[in-house]
Order: sequence, then C-alpha cells, then structure tokens
Amino acid sequence: MPRQNRVNPWGEIISVSDRGLFMGNRGTLHDAHGQLTSQRWTRKPWVTCQLSFKDRHRQVMSPGQYTELFFLDEATALAAGHRPCATCRRDDYSRFKQLWAEANAGRLGLANPAIKDIDNTLHGERFISGGMQGDWHPSIKDLPNGTFVVLDQPDKAWLVWGSVLLEWSPGGYQSYMKRPDGEANVLTPQSVVAVLDAGYKPELHPSAGAMVKAVTRQ
Repeated sequence: MPRQNRVNPWGEIISVSDRGLFMGNRGTLHDAHGQLTSQRWTRKPWVTCQLSFKDRHRQVMSPGQYTELFFLDEATALAAGHRPCATCRRDDYSRFKQLWAEANAGRLGLANPAIKDIDNTLHGERFISGGMQGDWHPSIKDLPNGTFVVLDQPDKAWLVWGSVLLEWSPGGYQSYMKRPDGEANVLTPQSVVAVLDAGYKPELHPSAGAMVKAVTRQ
C-alpha cells in the first residue's frame, strides 16, 4: 500500500505509487506510526526541494520529523502553493523571490517584500476556493506557461504549455488539447502566475516534453 504523501495540483495529499521529480515540506503531518493525521500543514512556508542534496539521507515519515511530500514536477508543486527551498534550491529560490517581488509588490502594496511576505501571501491564496483562485477568471489565452487550470470536468487539471493544455495525472501528462478560448478556473496561486508570466520556467515531467513533441509532429 503506497504512503499518502503525493500531492496533486489542487494541493491535496493523495496515496499513489507513482514517483515524482521533487520533494516538499509543510511541517510534520504524520503520527508516530507514519500515518497522515488530519492536519495538512503546520507551517506557512511550503517549500519544494530536490530529491537528493549533499548526500543527506532521510527515513520517510520518521517520528517527530517533517513529512516528506512528493510532486510529479515543479509546475505541480507551484500549483499546490509550494515555492522553491532556500537551502537545496538556492538559485531557483533567489530567482523566484526576485521575480515574485517584481511581479507582485506593486499590485499587493508591498515595498521590497521579504520571504515572510511571500509566504503569507501564498498562504492566503492556497485556501481561497477549494484550491482554485476564487473569482479570478482570466482568459486561458493570456495565461503563461506553467499555469494549471480546470475546465468543465472539476476532477481534471490541465497544464498550460505553448499552444496546448496537457492533462495531469499522478504518473505524468496523459493527453493534450489545443489551448481553448474562454475564461479559466485557475489552480496556480495568482501571485505565482505573475511570477510565471515574468519569466520563471518550472521544471516539467518528461512526459510533458513527449506530448509537446507529438503536437509539433502533427
């Protein structure tokens, strides 16, 4: 039975056997027996980490330690409200923090925002409306690459990439469609969408590249 420690674009923690490219941390969410409790966060900074760093080794869900969460790729982690870790992903963290400030400080009335300001903003955006960004419904055509949206089927998440949308699954992207017209129900936090629009490029699962190649061959 796989552990309940994989995260989908809604930010939900699910139990599947598929592995991912990144690990994450929201605090200690499991009990002494390695079972997830009812808590889904114990700290406002939600981070995304490398799977390996400086030969450090961890026993997954060790008693009293933070709960290791896993993501298909970075776009999934960003949609769930996780930002790059300042320790094991320092360059990505610095780039994300710089672009976040450039893209959001004026809109939110924050002068020279600190990482605490970013975490507080993300914390509020994560819980607006069942993982989606409430009354904010931008045009799908205007969304930057790396944004996750929901269309008519509420249980399907689609990644915006180029001219297409890629259908998310725990094991990889499994289908695609041409990017449609109309408004979007957005999963990725609004401030993170602004970061993507400013040029931050998330690392994607290899299946995304395979899908895009299939599109270009048509």
